[in-house]
Order: sequence, then structure tokens, then C-alpha cells
Amino acid sequence: MWFPIAIDLGDAKHAYGVIVPDLPGCFSAGDTMEEAIANAEEAILLHLEDDFAPGNARVPSVSTLADLQARREYQGFAWGVVDVDLAKLSTRSLRVNITVPERLLNTIDEYAERHGESRSAFLTRAALEAMAKDTA
Repeated sequence: MWFPIAIDLGDAKHAYGVIVPDLPGCFSAGDTMEEAIANAEEAILLHLEDDFAPGNARVPSVSTLADLQARREYQGFAWGVVDVDLAKLSTRSLRVNITVPERLLNTIDEYAERHGESRSAFLTRAALEAMAKDTA
């Protein structure tokens, strides 16, 4: 799942800071922009940990970059996105055998690859999003 991030470029005395606007209180930092962005994935996963406790499947909604960039509190920030594999929130992975029509499986694989995901990550995210919509 892609999360937009606001990046404070810091200065000679301050590190780069990252805010995740869609997750209030979620932030990270790093001495370089690359490090700050990489640390943002870990911060997001830690922030979401409780939302994925057994019995929960709350997938947060994310804003568009355009909507966030228009907000006054983020003026002067650089922007990026962080790809977070929500399957990492599970404490244990299980191998399962499912039956899917070959044509659909090929479509799933192509979609997942275009979006930088594995088949398993895509199916996990899609299932979590479908269940979250059902509980909303």
C-alpha cells in the first residue's frame, strides 16, 4: 500500500524529517533523505501494528498527494510515497492452496508486478481492503 509522506528537508544542523499525514502521530527521520524515507516504512508498520491485532483488519484510507500538498500546514515540504507491505504486520505467514482461474491469476500477477508487489502481498492487501470496506 502506498502512503504519501511529507519530507522536511532539514538543514546543516537538523536531520530530514518525515510526516505521514494520513497517520496522525506517525513520523520518522534520517541523516539523508534516503534514510528518512526508508525509516518511514518502519514507522508506518509500527504505527499500524495495533490495527492488525488478531480480529482486526483496519486498512487506513490514504489521501492524494494533490490534496495534501494543498494543505497550509505542509507548505514548503517535499513529497514522496512509501510502499508498505501490510502483510508484514502478520506475525506468521502460512502457505495456502487456493483455486483461481488461470486467466485471473495471470491478471493478478501482471497487476501485482506493475505495482511492485508479490502475488501474496497483493492478495493480502486486497483481502484486507475488502474486509475493511465491509466493516465501514
